[in-house]
Amino acid sequence: MAFGRHTPMSVEIRHTHLAVGDLSVHVAEAGDPHGPPYLFLHGWPESWSTWEGVMERAAGTARVIAVDLPGIGGSTGAVPGGSKRLIAAAVHDLVGALGLTGLTLVGHDAGGMVAYSYLRQYADADRVVVMNTVIPGVEPWSEVLRNPYIWHFGFHAVPALPEALVRDRQAEYFAYFYDVLSPAPEKITEESRAAHAAAYGTDAALTAGFDLYRAFPQDARDNAELSAAGPVDTPLLYVRGDGEGGDVTAYAAGLREAGVRNLTTALIPGAGHFAQEEAPGDVWDLIHSFAATTTTT
Repeated sequence: MAFGRHTPMSVEIRHTHLAVGDLSVHVAEAGDPHGPPYLFLHGWPESWSTWEGVMERAAGTARVIAVDLPGIGGSTGAVPGGSKRLIAAAVHDLVGALGLTGLTLVGHDAGGMVAYSYLRQYADADRVVVMNTVIPGVEPWSEVLRNPYIWHFGFHAVPALPEALVRDRQAEYFAYFYDVLSPAPEKITEESRAAHAAAYGTDAALTAGFDLYRAFPQDARDNAELSAAGPVDTPLLYVRGDGEGGDVTAYAAGLREAGVRNLTTALIPGAGHFAQEEAPGDVWDLIHSFAATTTTT
């Protein structure tokens, strides 16, 4: 089964699978193999193909790599319990296997939680971008948990029940989130929606996706421990769509309180939660500009 879109793109996507410990990770790559590397991590309910529009725009000047998170889409094996700290460790092993240096690590939604954990654990990413997410244990985490409109955090954490109710209804269930969380849901195309639904088409993949939520209490404890270890100076860009809601200054304050000392924030005009699909050109321009202004020597 192919986990991606089926219409031709203007750039070639090269697909491989790499063994990372007990995992097999599906890697989609485009652009110059010798260009500056950008590694993209998707969130829920997404797959690597959420980044295709960004990759298409970036491939002329960079090496762009998107992966399916463990257990989802073309990636097999699982990280026990969905721990972001353990997924970040697997990503770190993947970075080593791919020989990436001068890395810009980009994560959206749950992938942004993984990118944040990577930032706190490892020093081999030159810069990190976190998009459209709250970080477990980092304010405004407690405010988000109290928000009744974020009902799915609790539902997805229930053992076994979400799998039973969503099985064979992935497309319909996922569509609710695309439609509610985007001011222009038509920009998340039917083709893209079908690709994401296919990526969660097995019971194992559904569980891997819901485990991302079941891990939140452990993620919060891990992030508190990582914050207590001291501040971090790796440049971090925190991004939200301006149609998503949430006060970006509150997110910035929480990240600084957690010890992120080199922080930039930005809003994507006209975009909601799925900014990389709603406004891929704007997202790439922002990430590329951030990389250009935080080059280390």
